[in-house]
Amino acid sequence: MTVLKLKSLRLSQEKFFMGSALLVNGGNYLYNVLVGRILGPEAFAEAALLVTLLLVISFLGMTFQLATTKFAVLLNGQQWQALRSKISMYALWIGIVLGCVVALSAGSLQAWFFTASPWMFVLFGLGIPLYFLMSIKRGEYQGNNALDKLSISYQSEMWSRLIITILLLMLMPYSPGVLVSAGILISFAFGFLPFEKGNRIRSVKITLSAENKKNLNHFLLLTAGYELTQILINNFDVILVKHYFDAYQAGLYASMALIGRVVYFVAWMFAMLLLPKVIRQQKKGEPTAPVLFRYVILIALLAVTIVGLCLFFPEQIVMVMFGPAYMPIAGLLWQYALATALFAISNIFAYYYLSLDQYLPVIVSALVGLLQLVLIVFFHDTLEGVVQIQIGSMFVLLLLQVAYYYKNLNGQL
Repeated sequence: MTVLKLKSLRLSQEKFFMGSALLVNGGNYLYNVLVGRILGPEAFAEAALLVTLLLVISFLGMTFQLATTKFAVLLNGQQWQALRSKISMYALWIGIVLGCVVALSAGSLQAWFFTASPWMFVLFGLGIPLYFLMSIKRGEYQGNNALDKLSISYQSEMWSRLIITILLLMLMPYSPGVLVSAGILISFAFGFLPFEKGNRIRSVKITLSAENKKNLNHFLLLTAGYELTQILINNFDVILVKHYFDAYQAGLYASMALIGRVVYFVAWMFAMLLLPKVIRQQKKGEPTAPVLFRYVILIALLAVTIVGLCLFFPEQIVMVMFGPAYMPIAGLLWQYALATALFAISNIFAYYYLSLDQYLPVIVSALVGLLQLVLIVFFHDTLEGVVQIQIGSMFVLLLLQVAYYYKNLNGQL
């Protein structure tokens, strides 16, 4: 009876988290819609750049979050406390260094991206250490299956950013980029909710064992490699379009990217549930392939639905979300959604193998991501060409991931 109750509780928490994640994704889309409508395509290109940089930082933060999740499942007692202290210091110092690099490079970034003010990058750089530390806290919640607290953290960050940014844009007569960056920075502080004393960074006297330290560093490097791959695949198209195209076209492309990525962002919540499940199954010596199969089917069904909607109702979707000023991009919407859908399915395979400490799929993803980046750099005559490069690259990536899965299937059943 106790086992049944625990399973029922875990299932109810998962449903709550999935519902919360859908709400967070919806809130983030509302944020982009409102900012896009307030600013218009040209000014929105600057705000969308900051949103893209936020996604880049979130991928890097996911390195710390996933590592914390993994070892929260595997370790307990003093070794867990020692590991948590170690990874928190990693996150703090890497965040400080990266934040300083961004802040000190603000002038160069302004010139490269043709933005109105360098201060938007300075404010953004200040928030990077906070985001990385917040990721440690979220990873602990995720590993301990405290999905209610994890949901509160994501909800607090999203709603605070939405409300504060809109108020700043409506009330403050400053550069929109600076105001959007300020809203992002403030929202990171709200992401630490619910605040608990036990989540403060503290140095512990217990030494992390050599084996656990080696495993931690190995997983961090492996995960960082894959998250950098996701940055290449999922974000650099917007960054390169902002550089190579004029502000109007960049704003149109950014709006399309925000709509088309809905498949990926919904798939992300499944990845959050997949990783700890696979680690627990492996720890108990139980088969892990059925877990992967279940999530791939769910995401594939979701992807077909969303791509279909973008194919048959593109004008209606663009009109509702961003208005008539963004209508020229409607024809490309389904193609971008298809590219994102292919990547979302590939991403589930990659996270699955990442949880099993298998690095070859990560290397394959990195190579395909680099290939996509190079192709966009050399072949960016039109926005349509940029999108079609991504479709081809992601189709190749998915084929390679599926081939690797079937090659190793017998060892996972």
